[in-house]
Amino acid sequence: MSTRKKIFLKQDEEKEILQGFPWVFDNEILSIKNNDENHPIQDGSEVDVFSKSGNFLGTGIYNSKSKISVRILSRKKDVEFNSEFFEKRIQDALDIRFMNYKKSDSYRLIFAEADFLPGLIVERYVDINGRVFLVVQFLALCTEIFRDKIISSLNLLCHPFGIYERSDVDVREKEGLPQKKGWIGTEHNPVITIKENGILLTVDLENGQKTGYFLDQKFNRKKVAELSKNKKVLDTFTHTGAFGLNAFYGGASSVVSVDISEEAIETVRTNIIQNKASKVMKAICADVFDFLKEEEKNGNLYDLIILDPPAFAKSAKSIDKAYGGYKEINLRAMRILKEGGILVTCSCSHFFDETKFSDMLMHAARDSHRSVQILEKTGAGPDHPVLLGYPKSSYLKCIIAKVN
Repeated sequence: MSTRKKIFLKQDEEKEILQGFPWVFDNEILSIKNNDENHPIQDGSEVDVFSKSGNFLGTGIYNSKSKISVRILSRKKDVEFNSEFFEKRIQDALDIRFMNYKKSDSYRLIFAEADFLPGLIVERYVDINGRVFLVVQFLALCTEIFRDKIISSLNLLCHPFGIYERSDVDVREKEGLPQKKGWIGTEHNPVITIKENGILLTVDLENGQKTGYFLDQKFNRKKVAELSKNKKVLDTFTHTGAFGLNAFYGGASSVVSVDISEEAIETVRTNIIQNKASKVMKAICADVFDFLKEEEKNGNLYDLIILDPPAFAKSAKSIDKAYGGYKEINLRAMRILKEGGILVTCSCSHFFDETKFSDMLMHAARDSHRSVQILEKTGAGPDHPVLLGYPKSSYLKCIIAKVN
């Protein structure tokens, strides 16, 4: 019989959980059974979650320091969180990736709640020598307390050459956890080169943004390559130059990649050289907002423009401000597209949903006096599954449009 403490929710608070939502917020809890002064519930404890009427909802990990009091790990009763449990979860995630990726591909292996391992991100990188590197992020207490079992399971199933931890993010502090960063086990050179869509890309596991590289846009980049033949291309918020390099690979006549970060631009220039793209592609360090204004002022026009900015809306409170930012870059991009030009525009903020994104694009088109045809709507690659009932897992929007 389970010795876990029982958490009962307030009336009707189970509705979203029954639809697949994996969190219990602190203000949704009605009571904790057997939580007395002599045996108070401890952070990191396994707990069973019930509706007010007593229906079992799932088992998870309790954390009083977070507004997310419980992250649900399993919907089964009497589950044991042993090594076999985590091996099964990781193997299930691998099986999904095997459907769309080869052994030589880099991809996101674990997408946190969407792969039923809350707060855990694992990227699988394969360098040009065929060595597998894993980058792990433990973002929540829920999986932090099982880190040894998880690392052991990853070693068993993935046989990595090295594992680098990038738990150097503010969200850990909201979980009552210190930030961490560094090799787990043997140290290696953290700067590697991977190949994606035929393009060589430098990835800095130690200092690159987030986990070193944004794997979610792989198939959208490939689409850009298909659209780029003989076109003059502008690639903004370029980060590593990946979109621009795909345009080069697809036969673009010229490519300009822009980013405000000097470190990012140095990486882009390295990638340009190693892909022998110098005659076609150049990198410019500039604020994208200012760059778009200058291009419009100077009358410079493009056949294809990619807008892949960082998340402007990092909270629900910032949506209105983000709307203005997204609208400005899209409006100005439309103004410097040639007649019939192609706009590839993205948002990676889950707070800025698809309806809001489409509305913004419509108003940007109106104010730039352009008519826009949406040719395709896409999102993240299949290594970023979407969990029904958990909207946050559907975060990336990518619209490919013809601007007339």
